[in-house]
Amino acid sequence: MDSINKYIKVALMVTLVAIVSACSVSYKFNGASIDYSKTKSIQIADFPIRSAYVWGPMGPLFNNELKDMFASHTRLAQVRRNGDLKLEGEITRYDQRNKSVSSEGYSAQTELSMTVNVRFTNNVNHSEDFEQQFTAMQTYDSSLSLNSVQNELVGKMVTDICEQIFNACVANW
Repeated sequence: MDSINKYIKVALMVTLVAIVSACSVSYKFNGASIDYSKTKSIQIADFPIRSAYVWGPMGPLFNNELKDMFASHTRLAQVRRNGDLKLEGEITRYDQRNKSVSSEGYSAQTELSMTVNVRFTNNVNHSEDFEQQFTAMQTYDSSLSLNSVQNELVGKMVTDICEQIFNACVANW
């Protein structure tokens, strides 16, 4: 009788361990909703600068950030051609304008803005294809020179636009 009780206890423990290890819950906080059984690759073209005003480091900064975002937040393989998803476009605007005026009548704040035109093709589901413009803006004190704040502000705008593009392409809320 004792051997039967031991056998039943061991069988129950093995069953319990098997059930607990078979059940798992997975949460994703990056917002990506990709069916990896159908979508395995992404093709991201370099986005050339087509704006009238150009800051040299902006193009590589944007292109690297966009590719890094998809690499770090998805399991998609980045390919040079024939991707299941395809991103291409151009940086169409980069400019600054006076945003506010001081009581003395001089510019108090300047707004720097950047716009990127994106063409997204989903070769798995063409109903999700789109062409859209994404814009980000940053404001800085007009007493500062653009050269002194440009690197930081462009970095923030690039991150903002890349997040907007990522969400539009693969975060189907």
